[in-house]
Amino acid sequence: MITIPFYKYQGTGNDFILLDNRSLFFDRTRTDIVAALCHRRFGIGADGLILLQNKEGYDFEMVYFNADGREGTMCGNGGRCIVQFAYDLKVIGSQTRFLAVDGPHDAEVDEHWVRLHMKDVDDIQQHSNYVFMNTGSPHYVADVQNIDSYEVVPVGKEIRYSSAFAPGGTNVNFMEKKGDRLFVRTYERGVEDETYSCGTGVTAAALSAALQGMTSPISVQTVGGPLKVSFNRDETGRFVNIYLMGPAKQVFQGSVDWI
Repeated sequence: MITIPFYKYQGTGNDFILLDNRSLFFDRTRTDIVAALCHRRFGIGADGLILLQNKEGYDFEMVYFNADGREGTMCGNGGRCIVQFAYDLKVIGSQTRFLAVDGPHDAEVDEHWVRLHMKDVDDIQQHSNYVFMNTGSPHYVADVQNIDSYEVVPVGKEIRYSSAFAPGGTNVNFMEKKGDRLFVRTYERGVEDETYSCGTGVTAAALSAALQGMTSPISVQTVGGPLKVSFNRDETGRFVNIYLMGPAKQVFQGSVDWI
């Protein structure tokens, strides 16, 4: 039997199980345990699980797992949550530099508001009815009307598994501009459902909106709450200095015994 101390965090409703794995007590190959812990009926319940580990040259390393138990690509809201977690553990001060699967990230914490530096984006594929880009994870972004009633799950699932994005699939975002705000809903691969918020998806949607004339910073409303995305464009048109900003908070902590 192994006792697993855990912390539950959420960033605009995107919720994660956080483990302080600096002692390497948790075996990251046990994807069966990860999936079980993330299960919302038989486990703790979460959109993903994140390990905080030591990494030479950085304040810490972020190891992210999707809810299905597989190690995933970058998670923006998860990145903000692990920064808040590291701050709460006093691993870091108000500023940090850490390593994630898509490379180094800088971040700042101010009263549960986390400002996370995202990777530069230069390869944006513009199609007639959608935009595709990688903001740390692959994202399909489409404009829709009446987003509040839009059928995100069936439409998103069909796109996620379509042959155009095989074999890995893609995350799928739907956005609607309302005044000076952007409303975004996301179907996430690995969760295989709509999540309350997706940080890399919100980033992709904001950059897609920028191609249509919206200017930085862009205020984004998700099902789980508000986020902001700021950015610059260099002389080649590449998006640089991209920051995802929003709240990250601990929900509760506890321990679970696993046989």
